[in-house]
Amino acid sequence: MKAMRIHQYGGPEVLAQVEMQRPAPGVNEVLIKVHAASVNPFDWKARAGYVKEFFPLTFPATLGSDVSGTVEEVGPGVARFKRGDEVYASLGLEGGGYAEYAVAKEAIVAEKPGTLDHVQAAAVPTGGITAWQALFEVAQLRAGQKVLIHAAAGGVGNFAVQFAKAKGAYVIGTASSRNQAFLVELGVDKAVDYQKTRFEDVVHEADVVLDTIGGDTQERSFKALKKGGILVSIVQPPSQELATKYGVRALFYGGHPSSSNLAEIAKLIDAGKVKTVVETVLPLEEAPRAHELSQSGHVRGKIVLKVA
Repeated sequence: MKAMRIHQYGGPEVLAQVEMQRPAPGVNEVLIKVHAASVNPFDWKARAGYVKEFFPLTFPATLGSDVSGTVEEVGPGVARFKRGDEVYASLGLEGGGYAEYAVAKEAIVAEKPGTLDHVQAAAVPTGGITAWQALFEVAQLRAGQKVLIHAAAGGVGNFAVQFAKAKGAYVIGTASSRNQAFLVELGVDKAVDYQKTRFEDVVHEADVVLDTIGGDTQERSFKALKKGGILVSIVQPPSQELATKYGVRALFYGGHPSSSNLAEIAKLIDAGKVKTVVETVLPLEEAPRAHELSQSGHVRGKIVLKVA
């Protein structure tokens, strides 16, 4: 099978197309014939060696955690799927998605949303699961609460906006000038242009802040929270000193693959309450270009590699 692999840390050019043995599913595993795989910021951070302290790669490595495709083969003990089923999954940090076939534990695979094609479905898993878990499992966001979502046009942010709206929350999103109209399309109650306005001047008493940026944005976010509120960061551990100072909770959360979350998300998508946003579709062999685009940091929605 064809796969895009890396044999060392480096720039996008270290991604090389290789022919390799098709993997076989083990106990409780399914082999997925990959139709599409999406690119997440973690992919290029891992490739460049930025995260090797806590997540070292074993070379050669196949990156890519988000796939959509069909079940090619099932291993012993698999009960929920059979050959030919259309599925999608977040493979987690281990990756393996930039290839014609990928193996996944049955427990992290879900039925693909029926209303999406594979390219659109591949854009969902990691971004969708991360947003879902951060908002509902960590922050415990409820209807009627106010939530501030940073980089609301991005891969995690755009799902967070739509999930929070579906839940009945009041949603404030930050984005650049060019993405203001897009935020309105997504359904935000209030869009903040961070290039013109300091968000903490106009956002007060938020119950929840979802931080997808870190740094200075994260620090300033404490001012936007009400006492007893919570900041959840998916990029870096927040300051506990500031949390104490403002009387709020602040947590770092990384997310984990989950078929049950994917099943819930698929229901919302098929009910027309959540849409996926794919900005760029490239063939698998153009993974280096996809990484360049992702690394530029100005992608609206997702970049997807079409495999089959």
